[in-house]
Amino acid sequence: MAHDGYNQFCPVAKACEVLEPRWTLLLLAEMWSGSTRFNEIRRGVPGMSPTLMSKRLRQMEERGLVQRLRHPGSGEIHYRTTAIADELEPIVRALGSWAHRNIDADVTLEKLDARLLMWNMRRKIDPAALPTARRSVICFIYPELPREEQSYWLLCRPGNPVDLCSTDPGHAVDLFVTADLKALTSAWIGLSSLKAEIERDKITLVGDAAMAASIGAWMVRSSYATAPP
Repeated sequence: MAHDGYNQFCPVAKACEVLEPRWTLLLLAEMWSGSTRFNEIRRGVPGMSPTLMSKRLRQMEERGLVQRLRHPGSGEIHYRTTAIADELEPIVRALGSWAHRNIDADVTLEKLDARLLMWNMRRKIDPAALPTARRSVICFIYPELPREEQSYWLLCRPGNPVDLCSTDPGHAVDLFVTADLKALTSAWIGLSSLKAEIERDKITLVGDAAMAASIGAWMVRSSYATAPP
């Protein structure tokens, strides 16, 4: 165990020595959400440098929280949570629910990140709820951001993972969603609602009318948005 721990036999102190190093719980949460490759995991923790992430993953491996696996054919490295890490998942989810209930919305929305929002939204999109069986392209635009950071494209194909692009993929766009970043973040995590933000003109939808009308079905919100108060 780390030499700078709490030097106590208390189980809570021992748990903190394993879990307190910065980013540890966020890395676990990203892996529980399905990311296994280094670059995938990093997109879920965009404020973390690659060097620090490599260091933290090594520490987590040493502490039995993750396994580093090499694909026998491609040689590609994947990271998987271990059984003891997975025991923590409901505890960490409960911690998120506690924060959602008790931390003031203005504090929660102080630090906004369009890249992180889009990465998390991407995995919750339900292509089966889109009113078309073909590929759908949805462009999200955040006008208040610098021009090179304003636009993101979601490519949705039934039966396939949703792709997120930060550069124009060159396909015709079915629906443009222009949004105030704070408003969409608030609606997605459940501090407000899509309906309320659309009525306030903080979110506007232009394009396929059926897709626009069904946004509440295919743009599944954060699990915390439906958590009991």
